[in-house]
Amino acid sequence: MRKLDETDMEILSILNNNARQPYSEIGEQVGLSGPAVSDRVNRLREADIINSFTININRSKLQGGTAVLIDLEVPINALESARTQVEADEAVEHIFVTAEGNIRFYARIGTHGVHRWMKNLLNKNSIKDYTVTLVEDAMWAPTVDGMEFAIDCVECGKSIDSEGEKAQIGGELYHFCCSSCLTRFENRYQRLAENE
Repeated sequence: MRKLDETDMEILSILNNNARQPYSEIGEQVGLSGPAVSDRVNRLREADIINSFTININRSKLQGGTAVLIDLEVPINALESARTQVEADEAVEHIFVTAEGNIRFYARIGTHGVHRWMKNLLNKNSIKDYTVTLVEDAMWAPTVDGMEFAIDCVECGKSIDSEGEKAQIGGELYHFCCSSCLTRFENRYQRLAENE
């Protein structure tokens, strides 16, 4: 994968603001043809930088319950199971895991009450304590401005630069930092496939 350039970042920023904008209009803004924009978007999708095109719903216009921000203090050994339980609840919209090992999430809960909902959401043993804050207004505005994207090698985990390699293996596209990592991965993949 080649390194992202300014045009790629501009395209990502435009798509972030309006993912339904035609490629020809994006091309006018970045100085490319519509097919050239389409090609760049396809490469960004292949590199797993763009995962999907979604809609941004203004939930304040919908009747969806009371908006709350909840901070969970969890034992370190219960972090993954608590996170899995929180992710599975359809009332939860955003989840963050802090550097301290706690979970913070934004949810819209129904009229049955936050404390009863929390009891049903999590096993008592998986949390130490929690705090609930009512949210008056919320805005989600992810941005790509000022960011650089890096793809990590699936073999060693290092960031891949312009010298990286990619290969289609078993129907999946994989990215590698060097030919040595690619060879090690292919050899291991082949050994595992032969043992099945």
